[in-house]
Amino acid sequence: MADSFGKKENNKKKAKKQQDKQLRREDRKANNNKGKSLDEMLVYIDINGNFTNVPPHLQVQDTETDRKKENERNEEDFFTGLVTYMNEKGYGFITEDETKENVFFHQQQQRQPIKKNDRVSYKKETTTKGHRAIEIEIQK
Repeated sequence: MADSFGKKENNKKKAKKQQDKQLRREDRKANNNKGKSLDEMLVYIDINGNFTNVPPHLQVQDTETDRKKENERNEEDFFTGLVTYMNEKGYGFITEDETKENVFFHQQQQRQPIKKNDRVSYKKETTTKGHRAIEIEIQK
């Protein structure tokens, strides 16, 4: 018995779908973007929290030289920053202009009364917990 016109059309549609599917599969294989190496897929985070392609062992060399420069500068120079937090108990934080690093301070180190959002200059002292601002003065 012969197939009806509807059955023939449905079989043609199925064959066409299978052929299209096979072409798409071959196209995906030819244009595959998954062939990246592991090194191309890795992303590292630097000491400032930014994404970078430089591995950490190469970043360490840069940070050591930066620390040496910073320590040399620490003893002599004044730094500038903005008081971003001030507590009633007498402590707060200054955001340094150059590095955007938060530096702790206590009211005993103030030469003048300061408030939040004051622009100040100060010296840094290295402690076991990090840096601390000393000799704080309001900039004019």
